[in-house]
Amino acid sequence: MNFLYFLQICVMIFIYSRKCDYMQLDLNIFREYDIRGVYPTMINEQVAYLIGRSYGSYIQEKYNQKSCVVGHDNRLSSQSLSDMLIKGITDSGCNVIDNGLVTTPMHYYSRYLNYMFGIMVTASHNPKDDNGFKFSFDHLANARGDMIYDFRDYTTRAQFLSGQGTITKEDITEKYISYMKNNISLGQRRRKVIIDCGNGTTSIIARKIHEKFNLDFEIIFEESNGAFPNHHPDPSVEQNLTELKKRVVKEHADLGIAYDGDGDRVGIIDDEGKYIPADIYMILIIRDLINKVNKKTFLYDVKCTKALEDEIKKLGGESLIYRTGASYTQAKLKEEDLAFGGEYSGHIYFRDRDTDIGSGIYAGLRLVEIMSKNNYKLSEMVKSINRYYSTPEIKIAVADNIKFQVIENIKNYCITQSWPINDIDGIRVNFSNGWALVRASNTGPNITVRFEAIDTQTLANLQTIFTNLINQNLKLYQ
Repeated sequence: MNFLYFLQICVMIFIYSRKCDYMQLDLNIFREYDIRGVYPTMINEQVAYLIGRSYGSYIQEKYNQKSCVVGHDNRLSSQSLSDMLIKGITDSGCNVIDNGLVTTPMHYYSRYLNYMFGIMVTASHNPKDDNGFKFSFDHLANARGDMIYDFRDYTTRAQFLSGQGTITKEDITEKYISYMKNNISLGQRRRKVIIDCGNGTTSIIARKIHEKFNLDFEIIFEESNGAFPNHHPDPSVEQNLTELKKRVVKEHADLGIAYDGDGDRVGIIDDEGKYIPADIYMILIIRDLINKVNKKTFLYDVKCTKALEDEIKKLGGESLIYRTGASYTQAKLKEEDLAFGGEYSGHIYFRDRDTDIGSGIYAGLRLVEIMSKNNYKLSEMVKSINRYYSTPEIKIAVADNIKFQVIENIKNYCITQSWPINDIDGIRVNFSNGWALVRASNTGPNITVRFEAIDTQTLANLQTIFTNLINQNLKLYQ
């Protein structure tokens, strides 16, 4: 066997191995806002290497970017996934700035400081056995929609670059703390706050940040533990905050603040131990901002209460209702040059001061800042808000391969009934006495629904009508 023939065989084996990698890649991990799946069956070290090799090649070929930023959260699988991701990126010839263990907002801040694209290894608020990748191809927000699907198709072709990229370790902790300190200005009223890190990644930074302010605070579930032993790390689900509620009441605190697994969501508890949904939180922020910003348009997603629309109108502002998804929300705010917006899920974005990094810690401190400049209890501050009766977000398990068709069927039915709909994201059906939202989840095999009405009977009727519609459509695919 001559040398050229031997080399050809080696190249064929290498190409085949890459194709095998692709053949083992579950394409369902490519979702609307990120890459996400169960570890190690859907997301594992082999997948991480493949994603890294593809990402490094992609940003070099399509964007002429030679370097990127990488960070990872505290999930049990994140360190090993990050290591293989970085190896894949550098094997493409792309350089990496490795921030190590960071919250997602810290990763965003590093991307801002370095003016680079990047990848964060995280499954955000998902269960402990999930993991994934949030990544960017522009300086607006994380990749979204067609950007992700184009990257998916590029990845499956497995025609990657080769090279020897470098790795630079960078600790941004002190710069991040300074960013927080310089963008919050507390008043004279010293407030007492109970903070729930939920054993998530905010455990590494929350105390260091809050010590910089004139606050009386305590932290629960502060140990960094990616198994999340005390509760599921999603502060938008009220039952996850049971212990925080108890502690706020017991300690006579002014409020409680909770974060999700990677630190980009916030949850709020008032002084009476009651949960304050993110859309109600947004009203408090908008009341404070309305006379401080020139452009008085505020963005929120289709899941949010009509009380938010009522309040913005009363204050003389404009509402922009938009699709769900943190990357969509963040990008739209920048495209429209809006000062503030958020989602029912607890993603909150401020653009009225310094750069926006979508931080749950920052969002909590902005509310504390408002309260430090008045003498009201949080429970008093929300009393004047219009009251509607609503359900929480309800998830109905539906296979990924049929959920969008079910939504389309329900949309067509609503059209035949001449019901007014907003179809920016699923279907939000607006009636004079309430609304119903039915949409396909972009982060899991679910259809999510939410209902709101002026009274409990109307709420029950709306829920019955649309739950029956979903069940009838599901039977068509059984």
